[in-house]
Amino acid sequence: MKKLLHTAAVVAALLSTPTWAQTAAVKVEGAWARASVQGQKATGAFMRLTAKDGARLVRAESPAAGLTEVHEMKMEGDIMKMRAVPALDLPAGKTVELKPGGYHVMLLDLKAPLAKDTEVPITLVFQDAKGVESKLNLTVPVGTAAPGGAAAPAMQHKH
Repeated sequence: MKKLLHTAAVVAALLSTPTWAQTAAVKVEGAWARASVQGQKATGAFMRLTAKDGARLVRAESPAAGLTEVHEMKMEGDIMKMRAVPALDLPAGKTVELKPGGYHVMLLDLKAPLAKDTEVPITLVFQDAKGVESKLNLTVPVGTAAPGGAAAPAMQHKH
Protein backbone atom coordinates (compact mmCIF):
# COMPACT_ATOMS: atom_id res chain seq x y z
CA MET A 1 0.00 0.00 0.00
CA LYS A 2 2.85 2.38 0.88
CA LYS A 3 4.49 1.74 -2.51
CA LEU A 4 1.17 2.35 -4.29
CA LEU A 5 0.71 5.69 -2.49
CA HIS A 6 4.27 6.71 -3.38
CA THR A 7 3.68 5.80 -7.04
CA ALA A 8 0.42 7.76 -7.04
CA ALA A 9 2.19 10.80 -5.56
CA VAL A 10 4.91 10.64 -8.24
CA VAL A 11 2.32 10.35 -11.03
CA ALA A 12 0.34 13.28 -9.58
CA ALA A 13 3.50 15.41 -9.43
CA LEU A 14 4.33 14.60 -13.04
CA LEU A 15 0.81 15.38 -14.24
CA SER A 16 0.81 18.73 -12.44
CA THR A 17 4.09 19.82 -14.04
CA PRO A 18 3.59 23.07 -16.01
CA THR A 19 3.50 22.88 -19.82
CA TRP A 20 7.04 24.09 -20.38
CA ALA A 21 10.30 22.44 -21.08
CA GLN A 22 13.80 23.49 -20.29
CA THR A 23 17.27 22.75 -21.57
CA ALA A 24 20.43 24.36 -20.30
CA ALA A 25 20.11 26.90 -23.12
CA VAL A 26 16.43 27.86 -23.54
CA LYS A 27 13.38 27.75 -21.27
CA VAL A 28 9.92 27.46 -22.87
CA GLU A 29 6.81 28.50 -20.93
CA GLY A 30 3.09 28.74 -21.67
CA ALA A 31 3.30 26.89 -24.99
CA TRP A 32 0.04 26.24 -26.84
CA ALA A 33 -1.24 25.82 -30.40
CA ARG A 34 -4.52 27.18 -31.76
CA ALA A 35 -7.12 24.54 -32.63
CA SER A 36 -8.12 24.30 -36.28
CA VAL A 37 -11.19 23.03 -38.13
CA GLN A 38 -11.73 20.68 -41.05
CA GLY A 39 -10.33 22.25 -44.23
CA GLN A 40 -8.17 24.78 -42.39
CA LYS A 41 -4.61 24.32 -43.63
CA ALA A 42 -2.68 26.51 -41.17
CA THR A 43 -2.56 27.51 -37.54
CA GLY A 44 -0.16 29.05 -35.06
CA ALA A 45 1.72 27.99 -31.94
CA PHE A 46 2.66 30.44 -29.21
CA MET A 47 4.96 30.46 -26.17
CA ARG A 48 7.50 32.43 -24.15
CA LEU A 49 11.21 31.72 -24.76
CA THR A 50 14.04 32.71 -22.43
CA ALA A 51 17.62 31.94 -23.43
CA LYS A 52 20.03 31.82 -20.50
CA ASP A 53 23.08 32.88 -22.53
CA GLY A 54 21.42 34.21 -25.67
CA ALA A 55 20.53 32.17 -28.73
CA ARG A 56 18.56 32.26 -31.96
CA LEU A 57 15.47 30.27 -32.86
CA VAL A 58 16.50 29.16 -36.35
CA ARG A 59 13.64 26.83 -37.24
CA ALA A 60 10.73 24.77 -36.02
CA GLU A 61 9.51 21.36 -37.10
CA SER A 62 6.32 19.36 -36.59
CA PRO A 63 5.11 16.08 -38.07
CA ALA A 64 1.57 17.55 -37.93
CA ALA A 65 2.38 20.03 -40.71
CA GLY A 66 3.88 19.84 -44.17
CA LEU A 67 5.82 23.02 -43.40
CA THR A 68 6.63 24.69 -40.09
CA GLU A 69 8.07 28.21 -40.01
CA VAL A 70 8.85 30.98 -37.55
CA HIS A 71 6.70 33.97 -38.56
CA GLU A 72 6.36 37.62 -37.70
CA MET A 73 3.26 39.79 -38.01
CA LYS A 74 3.69 43.53 -38.23
CA MET A 75 1.94 46.60 -39.54
CA GLU A 76 3.13 48.02 -42.86
CA GLY A 77 1.16 51.19 -43.36
CA ASP A 78 -2.47 50.24 -42.76
CA ILE A 79 -1.96 46.55 -43.51
CA MET A 80 -1.00 43.78 -41.12
CA LYS A 81 1.52 41.54 -42.90
CA MET A 82 2.83 38.12 -41.96
CA ARG A 83 6.11 36.70 -43.18
CA ALA A 84 8.58 33.96 -42.37
CA VAL A 85 11.76 35.08 -40.62
CA PRO A 86 15.10 33.32 -41.09
CA ALA A 87 15.81 33.42 -37.33
CA LEU A 88 14.50 35.00 -34.14
CA ASP A 89 17.06 36.49 -31.75
CA LEU A 90 16.69 35.51 -28.09
CA PRO A 91 18.79 37.98 -26.06
CA ALA A 92 20.46 36.56 -22.94
CA GLY A 93 18.09 36.42 -19.97
CA LYS A 94 15.25 38.27 -21.74
CA THR A 95 11.92 36.61 -22.43
CA VAL A 96 10.71 36.77 -26.02
CA GLU A 97 6.99 36.18 -26.39
CA LEU A 98 5.57 34.36 -29.39
CA LYS A 99 1.92 35.44 -29.44
CA PRO A 100 -1.02 36.08 -31.77
CA GLY A 101 -0.34 39.27 -33.73
CA GLY A 102 3.44 39.03 -33.24
CA TYR A 103 6.13 36.39 -33.61
CA HIS A 104 4.77 32.83 -33.66
CA VAL A 105 5.40 29.34 -35.01
CA MET A 106 3.28 28.77 -38.10
CA LEU A 107 2.09 25.25 -38.87
CA LEU A 108 1.30 25.19 -42.60
CA ASP A 109 -0.21 22.47 -44.79
CA LEU A 110 -1.73 20.71 -41.78
CA LYS A 111 -2.01 16.97 -42.31
CA ALA A 112 -5.17 16.86 -40.14
CA PRO A 113 -7.10 19.39 -38.07
CA LEU A 114 -5.67 20.13 -34.62
CA ALA A 115 -8.54 19.37 -32.25
CA LYS A 116 -9.06 21.29 -29.02
CA ASP A 117 -7.82 19.43 -25.92
CA THR A 118 -5.30 17.34 -27.87
CA GLU A 119 -1.54 17.84 -28.19
CA VAL A 120 0.83 18.50 -31.08
CA PRO A 121 4.56 17.72 -31.20
CA ILE A 122 6.79 20.67 -32.12
CA THR A 123 10.58 20.71 -32.24
CA LEU A 124 12.38 24.02 -31.84
CA VAL A 125 15.90 24.34 -33.22
CA PHE A 126 18.19 26.87 -31.57
CA GLN A 127 21.64 28.13 -32.44
CA ASP A 128 24.04 29.44 -29.81
CA ALA A 129 26.63 32.21 -30.25
CA LYS A 130 29.17 29.67 -31.54
CA GLY A 131 26.74 28.41 -34.20
CA VAL A 132 26.07 25.11 -32.44
CA GLU A 133 22.51 23.88 -32.98
CA SER A 134 20.38 22.19 -30.34
CA LYS A 135 16.85 20.80 -30.55
CA LEU A 136 14.09 20.99 -27.99
CA ASN A 137 11.15 18.60 -28.43
CA LEU A 138 7.85 19.88 -27.07
CA THR A 139 4.40 18.39 -26.73
CA VAL A 140 2.13 21.42 -26.97
CA PRO A 141 -1.51 21.52 -25.83
CA VAL A 142 -4.06 22.54 -28.47
CA GLY A 143 -6.79 25.00 -27.52
CA THR A 144 -8.68 28.13 -28.48
CA ALA A 145 -6.79 30.25 -25.93
CA ALA A 146 -3.53 30.32 -24.03
CA PRO A 147 -3.63 28.08 -20.97
CA GLY A 148 -5.46 30.05 -18.29
CA GLY A 149 -6.20 32.94 -20.66
CA ALA A 150 -9.00 34.44 -22.71
CA ALA A 151 -9.64 33.36 -26.29
CA ALA A 152 -7.12 34.87 -28.67
CA PRO A 153 -8.22 36.63 -31.86
CA ALA A 154 -8.20 34.53 -35.01
CA MET A 155 -5.13 34.85 -37.22
CA GLN A 156 -5.50 36.09 -40.77
CA HIS A 157 -2.85 34.32 -42.84
CA LYS A 158 -1.94 36.68 -45.68
CA HIS A 159 1.54 37.21 -47.03
